[in-house]
Amino acid sequence: MVAGKIAEEGAMVKKGDVIIRMTNPMLSLNILDSEAQLAEKQNFLRNTQVTMEQEKLNLRKERLQLELDIERKKRKYEQYSNLYSDQLISKEEYLQAKEDYEYAEKGLTLVLDRQKQDSIYRGIQIDQMEESLKNIRRNLILVRQRVDNLDVKSPVDGQLGLLDVQIGQSIGSGSRIGQINVLSDYKIEAQIDEHYIDRVKSGLMAEFERQDRSYQLVVRKVYPEVRDKQFKTDFVFEGDRPDNIRTGQTYYINLQLGQPVESVLIPRGAFYQNTGGQWIFVVSDDGKKAIRRNIKIGRQNPLYYEVLEGLEPGEKVVTSSYDSYGDVEELVF
Repeated sequence: MVAGKIAEEGAMVKKGDVIIRMTNPMLSLNILDSEAQLAEKQNFLRNTQVTMEQEKLNLRKERLQLELDIERKKRKYEQYSNLYSDQLISKEEYLQAKEDYEYAEKGLTLVLDRQKQDSIYRGIQIDQMEESLKNIRRNLILVRQRVDNLDVKSPVDGQLGLLDVQIGQSIGSGSRIGQINVLSDYKIEAQIDEHYIDRVKSGLMAEFERQDRSYQLVVRKVYPEVRDKQFKTDFVFEGDRPDNIRTGQTYYINLQLGQPVESVLIPRGAFYQNTGGQWIFVVSDDGKKAIRRNIKIGRQNPLYYEVLEGLEPGEKVVTSSYDSYGDVEELVF
């Protein structure tokens, strides 16, 4: 939601300047929720670590107790063994001492195994909890970054053009809300007839005149899509450009598709549908008749045909439809 407009249309802005301040209550709730989850996980991790340390101490205490018990039963077993050898005690007493000692040793082995397994389990559990904490912290950082990004900032230096927002307006992610005109550089977009799409290529030179000066352009990009029988082309300045140029201005550009040459041209007409451009009626010098003559047509544009052979400069021709002439070789006026 738009909370305030810091800059107005037409203002000069620098990169990083705040243009619009926005608010998002849901993001604030997400931050509070993430902070609560983080605190809960941290408390749980600390409690788990304390519990694990207590269990670790209990296991160490139990191990020490078993080691002491084994040492005592070992001495008793060794004493009873000597006494039994001298037949001073019964066999049953000797066997009980032996069994007690062996049982104590097996008990210590079990405690050591449990201590080892508990250590591995504690390490895995701690790692999982710490990874969970890291994920929550990363999520919290991302949410806070989204809050910082609520301030719409200028990505470049320039002049603020269109700014179509109102206080209190809700704006979705990715919506177009304005435009910044970069005054340090410009490009010119031109719509060109589809007839020339195979001849317009990057690098071609063009020019236009403004305030009695000629400015050079070069084709930077040709878009392949044709709409309404036209295709779009981007031009950039080659050298100087007008000082007072502004976005949205219209210029008439002369685009040079090749090196200039002198050619014989005739206007486009309906005769082409009848002759296929292979012949035409040429008017005599006295203007009283027109004689059929073979010609050869080369390049063409929406206004003219280029005649490569069959005509001389200054000769007049009939370019209207030949539908009613049949196969006559000569027309009399």
